[in-house]
Amino acid sequence: MTASVACSFFFDAEPAGEAGMPTLDACALCAKPFARDSDIFMYRGDTPFCSEGCRHEQMQLDAVYARQAARRLQRYSSSGAAARRGHQETRKVSVVS
Repeated sequence: MTASVACSFFFDAEPAGEAGMPTLDACALCAKPFARDSDIFMYRGDTPFCSEGCRHEQMQLDAVYARQAARRLQRYSSSGAAARRGHQETRKVSVVS
């Protein structure tokens, strides 16, 4: 009996599933708990939602985040190109002087 208590202790200490993975206990957006017989609407293969509305809202949020990230990347890459052009011109001037 002591061994089974020790085994249950170790198994209870381990996290269920992978770290960062949503569980199927509640909606990933509104945190509404799922009933035993409720439908679960999945998005991206592993993220559960309580309704099509919650899933659609998350899809829209992800689209906004993707557009913002693309803009940041575009600003970063265009400012980097301008800085490189300026650096190259400075280098040419300093070599000529």
